Amino acid sequence: MTTPRARSPQHGSPQHGTTRRRTTPARRAAAGLVATAGLVALTACSAVGSGAADDPTDGAGTVTLVTHESFALSDGLLEQFEEESGLRVEVVQQADAGALVNQLVLTKDAPLGDLVFGIDNAFASRALDEGVLVPAELTAPAAQDAAAYAVPGDDAGALTAVDLGDVCLNVDTAWFAERGVPEPTTLESLLDPAYRDLVVVPDPVTSSPGLAFLLATVGAFGEDGWADYWAGLRDNGLQVADGWSEAYYTDFTAGGGDGPRPVVLSYASSPPFTVPDGADAPTTRALLDTCFRQVEYAGVLAGAANPEGAAALLDFLLSDDVQADIPGSMYMYPVSSTVELPQEWAAWAPLADDPFEVAPADVTAHREQWLATWSDTVIG
Repeated sequence: MTTPRARSPQHGSPQHGTTRRRTTPARRAAAGLVATAGLVALTACSAVGSGAADDPTDGAGTVTLVTHESFALSDGLLEQFEEESGLRVEVVQQADAGALVNQLVLTKDAPLGDLVFGIDNAFASRALDEGVLVPAELTAPAAQDAAAYAVPGDDAGALTAVDLGDVCLNVDTAWFAERGVPEPTTLESLLDPAYRDLVVVPDPVTSSPGLAFLLATVGAFGEDGWADYWAGLRDNGLQVADGWSEAYYTDFTAGGGDGPRPVVLSYASSPPFTVPDGADAPTTRALLDTCFRQVEYAGVLAGAANPEGAAALLDFLLSDDVQADIPGSMYMYPVSSTVELPQEWAAWAPLADDPFEVAPADVTAHREQWLATWSDTVIG
């Protein structure tokens, strides 16, 4: 059973080697395809090309990456891999982490590709339990750093952490300062009538960050208390948006759309993206005592046509070049301990010292029940 956990009021400091992500404040909104010569973006139902079982160094193979819609790397990086490996990369993109895992399970007897990236800790146990992944031998030094985020029970190492980030409430500091209203600091403080009609979050049924925030409340208040907390938010004027983009860009006061709500669910790495032109500090702040940590994993698919190529591509995702690119392209923190974060991240985008946690196996066992309870409680 998940039990409530006491929280420290202190905020964290930047941690090199375990953070980052967002393009515009948040990451799940960055849903761009990777633009690189020779990269073919496929739909979820596209067939994997034949001949992919070739040795990854023979110059005549294809490796297919199955991922979510937010996957993106800077121009030239996948080309670099293609040149170095002799492989051609194809990409199959799903809507989000949940849809991604669902498709992997449905197609495990005829996998969509060779390597998957984007399974997060909310869905990791299901992917492992369904047997859609196999271990790979990795050589990248960052593989040792990734081991710190291993999924409990994954003794074989079928999933490898690639990046991570904290989903947290963000506040419009300028809004609160102008009105002389103290900023909220904790989950509990949002129940204060002073914050009535000020909070907007994305729907956990339709949004990956929204689900992460639901899990934060489960971790904070336990199985016997989280639903009551949401009832309190509802009674205090909570607004629920379909997704992160709507919540941030339309409803948030600092999202550019002149929204009415100064508290929004986003990421710990969002504030650096709210520094006005000519200014030297952001106008928003992440509440680091409200965070849930998302870890994104990659793994070789069972039955892959080109498992060797998949392992080579996974090694590449852990390379210094890709790990250094993750903050700017996917707005997450890299797992590598040797990659230096952008200066503004070190200043304004620290990870939480003590994020809320829920065991992946508990998420798998109770996710649908929790979502149903949330819908009944908040939506009615």
